[in-house]
Amino acid sequence: MPQRSDTRQRMVRSTVELLRERGATATTIDRVLADSGAPRGSVYHHFPGGRSQLVREAVATATVPMVTAIESAAENDNVVEAVEGLFAGWRVGVVEGDYRSGCPIVAAAVETNDDAPEIAESAGTAFGQWCDALAKLLQNFGISVERSRVLAFTIIGAQEGALVLSRAMRSTEPLDAVRDEISKLLANAVGETENVPEHHGDDKSE
Repeated sequence: MPQRSDTRQRMVRSTVELLRERGATATTIDRVLADSGAPRGSVYHHFPGGRSQLVREAVATATVPMVTAIESAAENDNVVEAVEGLFAGWRVGVVEGDYRSGCPIVAAAVETNDDAPEIAESAGTAFGQWCDALAKLLQNFGISVERSRVLAFTIIGAQEGALVLSRAMRSTEPLDAVRDEISKLLANAVGETENVPEHHGDDKSE
């Protein structure tokens, strides 16, 4: 049997990388075709929704590795070490990308396009999945549901901001600084949980 064409996958991968390095506005169909080597006719064959569909599928594709990394981090016995492991991955990514590679989800989130609001919506969905996975990870270490959600927003927001600073300054210092502060925050959160006295419903005051 003939091998199935990987044109569609190549186009999605190229879109992810272009979003990382150039941002959403500069990620045009022409650039995707040039980067992926796909023939022009393949665009509407594989992506009848055009650029909007292509970017949305790239965002969905880029979401998966992060969720997988967060779920894998849950195997760690220490919440601080688990989250520091995530930061280590982000650090490697920015350094190996020579401070040019950012987050494709952010690129989609900040695009202003009244004709395709679904692009920003797809970014919101992606960040929601990241935060849900991270909140679940934190809950595994005894942190409450409410607190875990707030911490998840804090970690993702701080990490993405630090990544922007690291790229602009061509230094991992912002990312490292945020990692250290998040580690302290998590250590305190776990400590607060461990120090909560047990409540026995049947106990009565004398």
